[in-house]
Amino acid sequence: MASFDRSSNASPLLTTIGLAVALVAVVGTHVFGWELGSGQPLPTVIGVAAATVAVAVALARRR
Repeated sequence: MASFDRSSNASPLLTTIGLAVALVAVVGTHVFGWELGSGQPLPTVIGVAAATVAVAVALARRR
């Protein structure tokens, strides 16, 4: 299992982006009724974009 040291891995920009995505997900779910896989394109696009950024950051940090 990977060990994460917040002092070396934490990026204020990435933390802010992560919190913004989480906020959009919570508000979208509760206010707009968004659900992944429900046929609505916007939640799916947001989810795919967030996953793409997460994978890109993880790969960049491995180097």
